[in-house]
Order: sequence, then structure tokens, then C-alpha cells
Amino acid sequence: MKLVSWNVNGLRACVRKGFLDYFNEIDADIFCVQEIKLQEGQINLDLEGYYQYWNYAERKGYSGTAVFTKKKPLSVSYGVGDADKQEEGRIITLEYKEFYLVNVYTPNSKRDLTRLDYRLEWEDELYDYLQSLNEKKPVIYCGDLNVAHQEIDLKNDKTNHGNSGFTKEERGKMSRLLESGFIDTLRYFYPEKDDIYTWWSYMKTIRERNIGWRIDYLIVSERLKDYLIDSQAHTDIMGSDHCPIMLEFHEPK
Repeated sequence: MKLVSWNVNGLRACVRKGFLDYFNEIDADIFCVQEIKLQEGQINLDLEGYYQYWNYAERKGYSGTAVFTKKKPLSVSYGVGDADKQEEGRIITLEYKEFYLVNVYTPNSKRDLTRLDYRLEWEDELYDYLQSLNEKKPVIYCGDLNVAHQEIDLKNDKTNHGNSGFTKEERGKMSRLLESGFIDTLRYFYPEKDDIYTWWSYMKTIRERNIGWRIDYLIVSERLKDYLIDSQAHTDIMGSDHCPIMLEFHEPK
């Protein structure tokens, strides 16, 4: 199976920049997107052979997630926990026979860290949710998680310690998850490969010089590791300030 995740930074804009060319070429079994920045009725995607599930933010032109899947899920749920944390459309969970898929767009703690406390509470709630799912069946957790976990995951680690996305608190939440029975699939296959990033500033020449951060992840329950084939970042694909990431795996039996 192929699973793709991509923060499209505005799906309508990304469609104008070639989203469908990539979508059709990659032919994923499941395709997750984050930061769609639209409401119901603002786009009509004709994706033959795919079921479509959308979680729109209440605020116009902001956040939101979607999943396009060839395989019809047993059930679909939106958000987790308190209702006031659902309004940004950040989580979609699809239940399949052999696993759960959780597509997430994690809140940014903001440059001045004014949203860090909110972010950490959100992380705790999501952690509990993932653990509860993992007790029932394996979990595939993907999306823009807005954190560079290790120094190897961003170009300028020394000057970014303590900055949004690279605070010890945010990194610690990721460590806790991975230590609890989950695998960061890209690091599973490429533990020491540097210069693999998934997000770049729009500032001039930043992407060309690969001054980036790896903040998009494909994470799975540890008991799925024998089904994994490869995990990749498609850094050559444009259309957003993020690039798509892809996990190939054998369908669990």
C-alpha cells in the first residue's frame, strides 16, 4: 500500500500549482492533506475511485484536513476530546479492519510561543487518544506535526533551540510518543541521513539551498514494523511550502 501525506498550504492554490498531476502520478491508496484552508462547497475534486472525507475549520481560509482513500473505512471520526478544540478541523480518524489512520495538523505554538501552552495540552490529549486506539489495533499517525524532533531534522539547529517547533517541550512530547511504542518511519529506514526536510520558508533561495525543517511525519505502531517497505520525502514536488511524504507498506493481515 502507498500512503501519502501533504500539507498543501491551501488546497485550491495547490491544485493550481499541479496537485492533481502529482496525485494521479503517485496513485496512493490513501492520500492525506492538511491546511486545506477552505470550507464545504469551495472546491470540487473529481478523484475517481476515491472516497473523500473532510474536516473543515470554522474559520474561513484556515487550517482543515482531508483524506482521500480507495479503501472504504469501517468508520470515520473527526477531532478528539473537548469540543472547543475541534473548531480548527485538525484531526480525522479512519478505522480500517487492521489499523487506524489518524491524519493530523498540529497547532503551531507561534513565533512568540503564545500558543505553546495550548499546544502542549493538545499534545497530551492527542497522546492519550493515540494510546487508546493503539490498545485496540495498530495506528498509522501522519501529518504536519509542527516539530523538528532532533537536531538532524532541521538545517540550523544551533540557532533555533527554543524557537517555535524546536522547543524542548515540543520535542519532548514527540520523544514520549516514540518511546511508548511508535516508530518514526523515516528515521527507522534512514536514522542518520541528514538534509531530509519537508518544509522551507518562502524567503528567496531558501528552498533552493535546502535550508529546511522536517516537521511532517509518518508514524506507526511498533508492531507494524515488519510490514514497512520504505518511507520517503518527495522534496522535488512543488505546490506548497511543504513537500509530500510517502509510506509504502504491506497491508497488515
